[in-house]
Amino acid sequence: MARALSLGARGQGQVWPNPAVGCILVKNGRVLGRGWTQPGGRPHGEVMALAQAGAGARGATAYVTLEPCAHFGKTPPCAGALAKAGVARVVSAMQDPDPRTAGQGHQHLVDAGISLTTNVLRDKAEVAHAGFTSRILKGRPRLTLKLAASFDGRIATASGESKWITGPAARHAVQGLRASHDAVMVGAGTARADDPALTLRGYGNREAPVRVVVSRRLALPADSQLARSAAEVPLWLCHGRDAPAERIAAWQALGATLIEVPLGDDRHPDPTALMQALGGRGLTRVLCEGGGMLAASLVSAGVVDQLIGFSAGLMLGAEGQPSVGPLGLSALAEAPRYSLTESRKIGPDLMHIWDKT
Repeated sequence: MARALSLGARGQGQVWPNPAVGCILVKNGRVLGRGWTQPGGRPHGEVMALAQAGAGARGATAYVTLEPCAHFGKTPPCAGALAKAGVARVVSAMQDPDPRTAGQGHQHLVDAGISLTTNVLRDKAEVAHAGFTSRILKGRPRLTLKLAASFDGRIATASGESKWITGPAARHAVQGLRASHDAVMVGAGTARADDPALTLRGYGNREAPVRVVVSRRLALPADSQLARSAAEVPLWLCHGRDAPAERIAAWQALGATLIEVPLGDDRHPDPTALMQALGGRGLTRVLCEGGGMLAASLVSAGVVDQLIGFSAGLMLGAEGQPSVGPLGLSALAEAPRYSLTESRKIGPDLMHIWDKT
């Protein structure tokens, strides 16, 4: 099952709105077929493994990282495919949270006379499928907030200089994070100040993540890297209802997708509604790369599931720009808490990962 989970991870960031499933077919101690969900979400991992195994699948054991689907979508259900291929046993890591399948895929296997073992490495599978589960049960993608900052939590000097606080190894690791997420998101301030491309570099022919920019009034430069590449790499602009019609039309003409988001009490796009809108469009995993005001609004709304920090060994002082904007806290008890799950040295910098408690 651990190997199947490793296979499934290859599909992270490539298969939304579907889950990234891994499958291995084994018989007499030999691996006959391996598969993982393909870009765009099809074919599913089970179908790929069955195709590789061919007639050898009869009598084999299938290790699957998620309950095989039981519903007809654009392809027939995988539970039926496993039964038709004559698989003798299925080992499943966890039940599918999708109500179209939840429990029904497992039951279909049992009804077909297939031996079933469930909840193998379930804890690891739940982490692997957390984004898909979040979209199904909460209606929004799993959100990771990435911050690269100085030791004292600053993302730029007072003048706005920010390239580069962290080193090349940390920046390459960020590309890896982008590769495993469906979308990368920034606020309008970051888009204006840094003119980022938000593309994927150094990871071969993988599909680039959707680029999401949150800007209430679409106050974004029309000659930016985002504008110049809007027709080639997906760009979603999340704006308020008061965004000027001419700006909406101009960005649509460039190839961007415009998404209207209700405004909150602060007259900025409501973070909860924002995440629901992204979930409604099929995203399961979103990586937010700042800036400070967007980060603060997402943290305050309680929609940040994971923090990933890259800390550099330099200090910029109180006059530097903070990595997170005002949270309006008056007591420590009000501060959201996260638990450290991993830390390691990345070049000269420190990478640390925190999950919501």
